[in-house]
Amino acid sequence: MKSIAAQILILTRQRSSRRNLKALAKFLAVLIGMIMTYTVIFHLIMEYEVRMNFEGQEHHSWLSGLYWTLVTMSTLGFGDITFQSDLGRAFTIIVILSGTLFLLVLLPFTFIQFFYAPWVESQAQASTPQDLPESERDHVLLTQIDPVTEALIKKLEQFGHRYALIVEEIDEARRLHDQNYRVMRGDLDDPETYESARLSQASMLVSTLSDAADTTVCITARGVSETTPIVTTVEDPVSTQIHEMAGASNTIRLPEIMGQALARCSSGGDAITHTVATFGTLRLAEANASKTPLVGKTLRENRLGDLGVSVAGLWERGEFKPARPDSVVGPNTVMMVVGSEEQLLNYDEHFAIYAVSGEPVILIGSGRIGKATAEALEERGVQYRVIEQNPNRVINPDITIVGNAADPEILKQAGIATTPTVIITTNDDDTNLYLTLLCRQSNPDVEIIARCTLDKHVKALHKAGADFVQSYASIGASSIFNLLQKSRVVTVTQGLDVFRVNVPTEVIGKTIIECGIREKTGCTIIGYHKDDSLEPNPRPDTVLEKGREMLMIGDWEARNSYFKAYPAS
Repeated sequence: MKSIAAQILILTRQRSSRRNLKALAKFLAVLIGMIMTYTVIFHLIMEYEVRMNFEGQEHHSWLSGLYWTLVTMSTLGFGDITFQSDLGRAFTIIVILSGTLFLLVLLPFTFIQFFYAPWVESQAQASTPQDLPESERDHVLLTQIDPVTEALIKKLEQFGHRYALIVEEIDEARRLHDQNYRVMRGDLDDPETYESARLSQASMLVSTLSDAADTTVCITARGVSETTPIVTTVEDPVSTQIHEMAGASNTIRLPEIMGQALARCSSGGDAITHTVATFGTLRLAEANASKTPLVGKTLRENRLGDLGVSVAGLWERGEFKPARPDSVVGPNTVMMVVGSEEQLLNYDEHFAIYAVSGEPVILIGSGRIGKATAEALEERGVQYRVIEQNPNRVINPDITIVGNAADPEILKQAGIATTPTVIITTNDDDTNLYLTLLCRQSNPDVEIIARCTLDKHVKALHKAGADFVQSYASIGASSIFNLLQKSRVVTVTQGLDVFRVNVPTEVIGKTIIECGIREKTGCTIIGYHKDDSLEPNPRPDTVLEKGREMLMIGDWEARNSYFKAYPAS
């Protein structure tokens, strides 16, 4: 009922709709007048035939006259009441022709044009409002639906954050509404749109349009609210400064972040630790176990705790598994180790001599993300060789092979048989899936790191043989969400997050081993704030105290399990 009332209200508010309703009312008035006139004429002619003693004619009621008029005008023509005179038959022809025109042609057209179409439009407008309630608070405003914002919306819904998607076209707004998105219509270059969206009461405005369009959004929105954070994504590094001048609070260079994430996953053919995140004195690093004495033994047997580091989890061909004492280290295992800088150096001293490779990493693609990946590899001191199909993108001819990476001969020329790692950076998920299969077939032992655009293709790439997959959508969404959460959640790699939480009430006074957090949720405590400092790898007998913070690590499923088990933390 509320929806119908809203549609009627919208229908009657619009000037064009009111004009259409008036036109429809006039048409109906003419039609009713015509029917009443024909009914009167029917009685006059019928009385004439009765007086003239036409065979079978008799007096009829006014209801019968109305019945004859409607039956004749609608061309049903039951024939139970007919005229016998030529005058009556001529009148019948006029009624039939006018009825055909008005009832069968003009009435449907007029009804659709002046009532049904406006009604459908009012339905669309009722489902896609042009403003948000005045009580709306702490919501996130989005300017378009794309892979990044789709992934962001899932995160927002997961953590109970409200959002509104501003859409300019009503057809697009209705389509998104039908897909259960929360939509609001408005022009992105109109200040009234942001006022109606309660921008000043929002927790963030996120714009993922083109660099130029985002500039317009920033200037327009900043004129409405000077305090609401505005986050934009940029492709061109020059746009960062432009967006900041326009009013952006934060700019996210997704190609650079993606390149760093892809390079960070690469072991580069060695067995030493590679830091992926730093939290005060604590460092989170990945270490390739391939060709080390660790392979084939459990974590308990490897006794890595004697080196001062702990293992938070194990990557097995893209699948993250929480570390347990009886977890077996395999030939393709990449360990997620935690420790201080000194502890990680101690680990490296023991394992740096293993799995040393002098062969360069193969980097497929040198677009924006490929270039960013190459820069990140150079910062790490990792040698690489590039395969690029477009000659115009070649930056360093000495390390670039121009050709199609889908050609086995090109892969062979690049050194696929001996390279420790292949990083696939093209922007087409189908191509990346094909190249993953081809590279895995060419070298079963090579480490494959792939980029994908859509989250739904992550599993397919892992199944094809990728060891690590970095999703453009997830990386972008996580970067934005981290800003919203004020860095309480940090995504260290695809599907794996580090997050800070207060010690839950349920475990206060218990030791880490007694609280059973890992067993209940799959999350691991990798840090504990004590005496104004972060203690890496807290001992199992550490007592969890009220008001302290814990640093946790876990995949998305484990993190969800944690917040379900301890919602108030």
